Amino acid sequence: MMTGGTSGFGLVAARRLLAEPGTRLLLGTRGSPVPDGAGGVPLDLARLDDVRAFAVAVTERLAGARIDALVLNAGLLRPDADGRTPDGFETTFAVNHLAHYLLLRLLVGRLAPGGVVVLTTSGTHDPAERAGLPVPRHADARLLAHPERDVRERPGTAGRRAYTASKLCVVLTARALASSPVALERGIAAVAFCPGQIPGTGLVRDMPLPLRAGWRLLGGPLRALKPGAGRRADAGAALAGIALGGLRPPPCESYAALRGGRVVWKEPSVLARRDDVARRLWEESAALVGLDARAGGRAPATSWSGPLALGDGVTES
Repeated sequence: MMTGGTSGFGLVAARRLLAEPGTRLLLGTRGSPVPDGAGGVPLDLARLDDVRAFAVAVTERLAGARIDALVLNAGLLRPDADGRTPDGFETTFAVNHLAHYLLLRLLVGRLAPGGVVVLTTSGTHDPAERAGLPVPRHADARLLAHPERDVRERPGTAGRRAYTASKLCVVLTARALASSPVALERGIAAVAFCPGQIPGTGLVRDMPLPLRAGWRLLGGPLRALKPGAGRRADAGAALAGIALGGLRPPPCESYAALRGGRVVWKEPSVLARRDDVARRLWEESAALVGLDARAGGRAPATSWSGPLALGDGVTES
């Protein structure tokens, strides 16, 4: 099951998955054509009710089957932090983190033993990467959902920081899942995947026209002018490789980054490695989407109290 599989390197990954014999792929889509052989299920990540309906539709299509890979790849970057979803949350945070968090919680009970969850993040969450974007100040879900309650910034700065903060939340979510009872007991891998800078994708579709045009050109004839720019083919192949289990995380690792055309397992930012921040984000996100943070689960045998048990919103069979 995949989001963000109808354009950019996500489309490359989707086609790679479909080329694997016996693979069945369900894609969340807002009306875009899906690759041949995939099944499209309506999904608008800006609407949490749509996410819930999508989870129900996927469960019905599964008809008792299991999900081997849950690939949460969709994302956006906005020119400001002024947009609000129908649920009242800042749009970038809601789409990049909150919707995928809810989708994970609703479908995790359908994951097969030994399955994998891949969430696409960005190295821009880490100040050490020196990516040129404003780095996250925190991962406080309530403030990210309602940035008007936080420090006021210029629109462009606020929009870019909302993006990097949402990608910090993605890394923290992957770490939280990796140490949860369902992952530990069923051998489920949780990976936050950074594809690097991949010009030419749909990431900047909500940005001003000049930036969108430049982004497209950097994905083609002007690629040589962008040091460190990656290729969609490499990013798509890496994402598919993780989803198919060919690139399995080493013990105690959950952050994969595509660098120089190959996947390396590395430490995320200092803030992303804090267990207390991961715990608080999980609990605050649960409250925002109307779920119980613990869902009846017991604490795992790790350093912070675990968030997750089987059957979060889906009956375990």
